Amino acid sequence: MTAPTRTAPAAARVGSPAAAPDAAPRSSAELIRAEGPVLAHNYHPLPVVVARAEGVWVEDVEGRRYLDMLAGYSALNFGHRHPALIEAAHRQLDQLTLTSRAFHNDRLAGFAEGLAELTGLDMVLPMNTGAEAVESGIKVARKWAYDVKGVPDGQATIVVAADNFHGRTTTIIGFSNDETARAGFGPFTPGFRVVPYNDLAALEAAVDETTAAVLIEPIQGEAGVNIPDDGYLTGVRELTRRAGCLFIADEIQSGLGRTGSTLAVDHESVLPDVLLLGKALGGGIVPVSAVVARREVLSVIGPGQHGSTFGGNPLSAAVGSAVIDLLATGEFQRRAAELGEVLRTGLTALTGKGVTGFRARGLWAGVDIDPALGTGREISERLLREGILVKDTHGSTIRLAPPLTITAEELESALAGLERALG
Repeated sequence: MTAPTRTAPAAARVGSPAAAPDAAPRSSAELIRAEGPVLAHNYHPLPVVVARAEGVWVEDVEGRRYLDMLAGYSALNFGHRHPALIEAAHRQLDQLTLTSRAFHNDRLAGFAEGLAELTGLDMVLPMNTGAEAVESGIKVARKWAYDVKGVPDGQATIVVAADNFHGRTTTIIGFSNDETARAGFGPFTPGFRVVPYNDLAALEAAVDETTAAVLIEPIQGEAGVNIPDDGYLTGVRELTRRAGCLFIADEIQSGLGRTGSTLAVDHESVLPDVLLLGKALGGGIVPVSAVVARREVLSVIGPGQHGSTFGGNPLSAAVGSAVIDLLATGEFQRRAAELGEVLRTGLTALTGKGVTGFRARGLWAGVDIDPALGTGREISERLLREGILVKDTHGSTIRLAPPLTITAEELESALAGLERALG
């Protein structure tokens, strides 16, 4: 019996370089239709097909330009194809891309040293995606609880906040209260306690002798850029220190310049025991994440107890090092802080004119739209027609998170487009 053909002819493959010279260009509508039968429907993207990008601008297959006000959920903090990052990637591509951690590579030590210095912590566990960093942080916290704190085996607990978003693996969605993410995927991993966000009393009541760690986002991005009260992060730090458990800060979205400081915890001069980083660490080029922690915490992991074939690969380390170099100048943190004031001023002017409220820190805002004007999705589609890319979150809330390379004029143009979309 003849085996079935597993690949389509080159000319039929969407985006195939071999097809490009002979095949007629395919329109956005054609490409979107082509995805339907073959691509899993785990996303509901806006109807735009991006083909090229540079800085804060992207271009679709028909040549229409859009101002990117999402920045890959903060993965593109430095804009699309930042020259320093592209140059670092090109240079490394000509040298070495992967060894696995079975061997040392010549880029990893510099990356780890730079990231430890940037964050003020001691040791780095390199991974790839944000969810991997969270899963790794959970493993580290449990191992620390058993080896160092003396929690009986199998009894360690981790306290998390309601409305969190730490990823979509089966362990992580088990302590989410987002039913869209949870429904149909159980049974879930035990060992987590959920308390209200921004509630120190509830947090203290949930912590006991079995608690390995408190895991929170210093600012909850997916929930609509929820910013806690002043003093909350300081309170979490003091509480965890008193209770003898770890403070794990998930800065995968909030970190690396987005809020006007290197880390969101810097706004309260707090240093957690463990930091989870990702997204912008790869410069929008390759997936790079990391667990960064105090030496006595991360030292509990030994050979064979955790790993990743691609984690810490030379290409990722080269790009990550270039990202660290950009942040070391302080330029992007300053830009986020200064332009954040432009963003706040513009959103304040729109409050009561279609905007019912907003939460902003640096170049990051959750904007609540009057439900009478449309859902967050509908407002996002209107902004798409204005040449502005944003993403909705729950209900009638949209998120604004442009690259930190945006200019004041471009930011004001985006705010004017929002005003028109609300009109």
